[in-house]
Amino acid sequence: MTGGELTLGAVLARLEEREREITAQAEEAREQITQLTAQLDELGRAVEEVRITRKTLLELPDPQPPAPKLPDHPAYQQIMAVFAAADHPLRARQVCEAMDLAVAPNNINNVRLKLKRLADRGILTETEQGLFSQPRPWSTDFITT
Repeated sequence: MTGGELTLGAVLARLEEREREITAQAEEAREQITQLTAQLDELGRAVEEVRITRKTLLELPDPQPPAPKLPDHPAYQQIMAVFAAADHPLRARQVCEAMDLAVAPNNINNVRLKLKRLADRGILTETEQGLFSQPRPWSTDFITT
């Protein structure tokens, strides 16, 4: 045999080494596959949770804004009773008359201030300067609370 020739033992040794290298690479690939499979499963669960959350949120009713709260003073309940009976917008003077208040500047100004306060809270609307109306019908529960 010459120096350039491989012996059977040398070939077998190289094959064993190559087999160990391939086996190590295969094991490393299996570990990566196991890690990627776990990661893929986790991502699948996360996607499903997002889908369920989105579906749940879409099934919820639209939140309604809280109803504006009427001030506690009894005069506000009287004013709202006047508007509940009215079929058109009213001025402060007309509200005073409907409440059987003396039509005096002091009473008209006090009622006007209360009407403005109710408009600021969204309970009444000021359709034009000094002219007030209800934006929608109020229930009697609202008037008494």
